[in-house]
Amino acid sequence: MLLTLAVSNYRSLLDLKIPLFGLNVITGPNGSGKSNLYKALRLLSETAQGGVVNAIANEGGLNSTFWAGPETLSTDMKNKRVKVQGTVKSKPPRLKLGFIGEDFGYSIELGFPQNSGYAAHNVPSSFTLDPEIKRECIWAGEFYKPSSVLIDRNGPVIKSRQGSSWNVILKNAGGFESLFSCVADPASTPEVFTLKTIINSWRFYDHFRTDSSSPARLPQLGTRTPALHHDGRDLAAALQTIIEIGDVE
Repeated sequence: MLLTLAVSNYRSLLDLKIPLFGLNVITGPNGSGKSNLYKALRLLSETAQGGVVNAIANEGGLNSTFWAGPETLSTDMKNKRVKVQGTVKSKPPRLKLGFIGEDFGYSIELGFPQNSGYAAHNVPSSFTLDPEIKRECIWAGEFYKPSSVLIDRNGPVIKSRQGSSWNVILKNAGGFESLFSCVADPASTPEVFTLKTIINSWRFYDHFRTDSSSPARLPQLGTRTPALHHDGRDLAAALQTIIEIGDVE
């Protein structure tokens, strides 16, 4: 279960940390950021499937996803005495996403490529505007602190903690590849493998079709499943599985 979701510099969300429980209901007026919170969670899920860079590209690229306002909000802005307006940024913009689960926490930072990858070798590229993964971390426990970090990715270098020291497990990770695509091994990096499995178990039903040709309305071969497929194709089987589990308990 997710305990905390953190989003920074994403669309209408400048710096948000929100606690989560078994059931969460997000309410608010139009334009208050409800959809952006959901989209941020979907982006996090793409990290474990190797599609976070492509997902951002589908949203129009980093320029379209970045918070358009100032880097920090003044007291007058917070109290709505003046409008929130964008200013010239003093630091390279970064999109930051993260969450804390029952056992591990994870965070990722994305930004524009800067003299890395093919550009560092003077090889022309057609992907100079692609988001680049700058930093990733996995830590143990409910709170991030340096001493609890288990996996640390800084640029192309990925390290794992070995007691009181660090072991470099990859020196040349691609800027478009999450550590879940590079070092998820159940033997050498069990925390990465475990977290990847957990993220891949997340389900999103925002595109659940109900028309006459939807997968949920077509004949399907039913097998036991405790989690409904995202397109609803195993709806009958999922309901029957839940009923049988309840009868056993």
